[in-house]
Amino acid sequence: MATFTSTLPDSLLELLAEKANALSVPKNKLIENALRLYLEHLEKAEYIKSYKKAAEDKDVMLIAEEGMEDYLKQLEE
Repeated sequence: MATFTSTLPDSLLELLAEKANALSVPKNKLIENALRLYLEHLEKAEYIKSYKKAAEDKDVMLIAEEGMEDYLKQLEE
C-alpha cells in the first residue's frame, strides 16, 4: 500500500476526526471509503452522460430500435 500526504482545511479535519471517533474507525479508512464512493459516483455520472449523448444520436437510436425488434421477434418465437 502506498502512502499519500495531503493538506486539508482545519474544519474538514475536525469533521473527519469527529466522524471517525463516532464510527470507531481510523481516519484513513473513513477517507478511503469516502474516496471510493466518490470515484464510483463520478464513474456513474460519466455513464449517464454517455447514455444521454447516445440518446441524442439518431443512428444509435435506430440501431437500438432495430435490436429491440429482433429481440421481440425472438421472444415471440
